[in-house]
Amino acid sequence: MKVILNVDVKSLGEEGDVKNVANGYARNFLLPRNLAVPYNEATIAIFEARKAEIEARKEQKRKDSASLKDKLEALTLEVVMPAGANGKLYGAVSAHIVAEALAKQGFEIERKRIELPGAAIKSVGGFKATIKLYEAQTAEVHVEVKAQNIEATEEKPAKPAKNRAPKAEAAAPAEEPKAEEAPAAEAAPAKTETPAAE
Repeated sequence: MKVILNVDVKSLGEEGDVKNVANGYARNFLLPRNLAVPYNEATIAIFEARKAEIEARKEQKRKDSASLKDKLEALTLEVVMPAGANGKLYGAVSAHIVAEALAKQGFEIERKRIELPGAAIKSVGGFKATIKLYEAQTAEVHVEVKAQNIEATEEKPAKPAKNRAPKAEAAAPAEEPKAEEAPAAEAAPAKTETPAAE
């Protein structure tokens, strides 16, 4: 079904765009919510009249996008992650983590719009994240990945394992001899009494 978008619709298009969509998607989602109108002569005439207004809004979005690009490219994001002595991370810096770091700086960017080298960062160092802005515009943000206190993270898991094993071993032998001694003491008098009776 051919429709004209009434507003910007994520992952579909912008206001005034003509799109071919599935009949069910148009009838059940786009048209009832007034996100789009059917493509016909009447709606084409309405959108022709609104063309200048729509273009003015698009131009404003381009300006906002250019301003956002300048701000993002002047920014250096610092991400602290647990890492080994060789600089490899115990995990990875994903687009989601970069989006959270940007949000802390006051930039609300969807993680789908963030591209990282190799899909995720897996080592300590400096990297460039590409952020898709309006239309074909992109911004490159410098991401500095730093290691989190390596020595503390490596020692903590080893200590509880060493302490647990000796306690379990010490407890088991202490209880076992007591259980064995009691039946032996009871069995010995029983054997001595039987020959005396004969």
